[in-house]
Amino acid sequence: MIYFVRHGQTDWNKIGKIQGHIDIELNNEGKEQAQTVKEKLSGIKFDKVFSSPLKRAKETAKIICDQEIIIDDRLIERFNGELEGKLKKEIKVFPDFNNPNDTRFGIEPLNNFKERINSFLDEILKMYKDKNILVVTHAGVCLYVRCYFEGEPDGNLNEKYKLKNCEVLSYKN
Repeated sequence: MIYFVRHGQTDWNKIGKIQGHIDIELNNEGKEQAQTVKEKLSGIKFDKVFSSPLKRAKETAKIICDQEIIIDDRLIERFNGELEGKLKKEIKVFPDFNNPNDTRFGIEPLNNFKERINSFLDEILKMYKDKNILVVTHAGVCLYVRCYFEGEPDGNLNEKYKLKNCEVLSYKN
């Protein structure tokens, strides 16, 4: 099985700031959330553990399991350009994050984002069949992990597929 975990809460998650590539640490609640996931997954021996290079994901992975963590840059959150560090409520016009042609504010092109996630998933499915794999990453990445395994939903992708902090998804590999 492959277990995907969105990182624990940060202070920016709590107040509604857009993070993207900005490297924010977990807050105390995020650490507690990761501890809860550790307990939930305690009966599983992971053959490999992967994490985004950002602190919030690495910290979450370290709390969940005490073993080597492989950092993979393909798991980093989507780059949100000029929106990073802004409160969601202060942004008057958002780009359409689901439109591959909308790169306003310097956001990472959707096709590039999806290609790197798909590349990671294709690789681990090929290399680690029938192994237990833990992947700690971000909300945006998890959206497209779900699309990869479940197909793209009708309607708003964020509303249907977005994970809460430290929510766990699992898929047969």
